[in-house]
Amino acid sequence: MAFLRLFVLVLLAPVLVVQAVRVRRATPRLPGAAGPAKGAVGAGHPLRIAVLGESTVDGVGAPTHAEALTGQLAGLLAEAGREVRWQAVGRTGATARNVLHELVPRLQPADVLVVVLGVNDTLALHSAARFRRELLEVVVAARRRLGDVPVMLAGVPPLGSFPALPRPLQDVLGARASALDRAVRALDRLPAVTYTPFAEDLLSPELFAVDGFHPGPAGYREWARVLAEGLPAVTVRRHSGDPPHPFDQVV
Repeated sequence: MAFLRLFVLVLLAPVLVVQAVRVRRATPRLPGAAGPAKGAVGAGHPLRIAVLGESTVDGVGAPTHAEALTGQLAGLLAEAGREVRWQAVGRTGATARNVLHELVPRLQPADVLVVVLGVNDTLALHSAARFRRELLEVVVAARRRLGDVPVMLAGVPPLGSFPALPRPLQDVLGARASALDRAVRALDRLPAVTYTPFAEDLLSPELFAVDGFHPGPAGYREWARVLAEGLPAVTVRRHSGDPPHPFDQVV
């Protein structure tokens, strides 16, 4: 089966290269979100949250970080009656290896970590085994820096449903994204690590930015809602003998 997939990929290679070049030329290059990449919202007992990853953490598709994924996530968590101090540590185009070496050292103290990766590793056609290994290295390095904090791993978005991509490029990248998403899910077995899948509802065309590739502010809010609903599950996976964690009181 693997040989058949490789054979088909080789046959499609010329078409895929042409489509990739056309998509790159035709797709608007949107900047990262403007404004501070950290802040605070709400009132009450403070919770520090860090979001680490690629262009969606950099806020591409939103005017400001407050309207992008991290700011919207912080706002939703603050509705539980907390002061949420947030930091967005992202870079457009970053793979898991880039994040490990360039972005993890920029993390500031946090009580919980959300990792959003996979799209650029998909575009680079990295194998699932490589991505799983490098994502694990990101989690381990981040915990060395932050301490034994709960970690949420966001599912890899299904590129096969992105409006900006034509077929068969859409099919090839969709299959690769699914493989990398399974690699993320495999790390869910680690203590205090939770995987939250990318919801199908987030693929509505009106939730995308004008590039058809990144979320717009409405898309970021809906994605933040999915992550916020899954965050309490992170602490449930902690060892029973562990001391209480500040995030345990969020809900």
